[in-house]
Order: sequence, then C-alpha cells, then structure tokens
Amino acid sequence: MDAGLDPETRARLIAEPEAILSDRDLMRALVDAREADLGANVIDIRGRAMEALEDRLQRLESTHETVIAAAYDNQSGMAVVHRAVLGLLECADLPEMIGALQSDIAPLLRIETLRLLIEETPHLPGLPEDVAILPDGGAELVLAAGRRAPRGDDIQLRRAAIVTEPVHGRRVASEALIPLDLGRDRPRALILMGSADPARFRPTHGTDLLRFFAQVFRLVLLDRLRT
Repeated sequence: MDAGLDPETRARLIAEPEAILSDRDLMRALVDAREADLGANVIDIRGRAMEALEDRLQRLESTHETVIAAAYDNQSGMAVVHRAVLGLLECADLPEMIGALQSDIAPLLRIETLRLLIEETPHLPGLPEDVAILPDGGAELVLAAGRRAPRGDDIQLRRAAIVTEPVHGRRVASEALIPLDLGRDRPRALILMGSADPARFRPTHGTDLLRFFAQVFRLVLLDRLRT
C-alpha cells in the first residue's frame, strides 16, 4: 500500500471509484503520472485517447451551451413580440395605435424608438401627427440610406443611418426597417425601430419575429385606416 495514502481514503476510493472517474483533473493527473513512469520514449495510447475524448467532450459541451442559449433567446424574443402584438390589438382606433407605438409598444419590444413612416399621399388624409410623412420616393431613399442602389424591399437590419436620425428623434446605434405593403393605390410605408444597443439589429440576425410583428402590424393598421 502507498505510504502516502491513508487507509480511510483508500477504502473510500475503492468503494466509490466514480469519484475519480468523474473528475477530469484527477484523471489527467493519473494519466500524467503513468506516462512519467513509462519514460519519454514510450507513448501511452490510452493517455492520447483520453486527451482526444476530453477535447471532443469540451466541444460538445460548448455546442450544447450555445444551443441552449439560442433556444432561450428565441423563446424570450417570441414572448416579447407576443406582448407587443397584444398591445397593438388593444388599440381602439388609428390615433390610439399610433400614439401607443412610442409610449407602450416600444418598451414592450425593448427598443428606444418605434415609428411609422408613410409617403405623402392624398389617399390617406388626416393621419395622426406622430406618423412620419415622407416625400414621394422617400421610402426608397430611407431604405437606401445613402447608397447608390437600394437594398430592396425586404427587412433591413443595420447601424443607424444619418437619414433616419431626425425620424428617431434621439440618438440610436442600430435600427430595423420593415417595409409594409398597404395594397394598391396606397402609399409606401415603413416601420422604423431604433435601439441604443449597436448589437440589437445586425444584418446577420434572423428576421422571423420581426416579420411576424410586421404582418400583424399591417393587418391592424389596415383595419384602423378603414374605421
């Protein structure tokens, strides 16, 4: 028996060997001690296999944690959007809906600004003053944000542009622009969201939840425009 190992510890390890097997540091120390006994000219294949398994386990654990974090973020984001949608549906008319965007809906979405932009048209007279009125062709200019060619009519996530700063009415770091199709003979419209967090709206982020919010927003807006 090893003089450095007291009988009580030895008996416990014999009774519960999983105490060592489940401890990476102890297992690594045992493997290192074994390789030291073998000498520099002998390679212990079991030790190398253990190293490979450890690396693979660490990668799997990292992937698992990433997947769990992403699932939690998706669930949290879905709950946020659902609360915002309920807030839209509770608005009785167009003025109440437009007024609630900045005061009620934006905090629910955890953003700093939320505005509706509509190109000027005689077909929609008497819009609430909180609606940002754009000149004819203004939606395309906002989407282009100074570029020579627009990026299309899809949802855009980007750093805040100078052209939208007056519409936000405050300093934001990132923004989302969501085109709305209001139908034939109606002007082009956009939802503009702004966040103080530069990482909130990045081009690499998914847009499924924003697309769902926009679809509900469009239906509610069209219904309020008819009333």
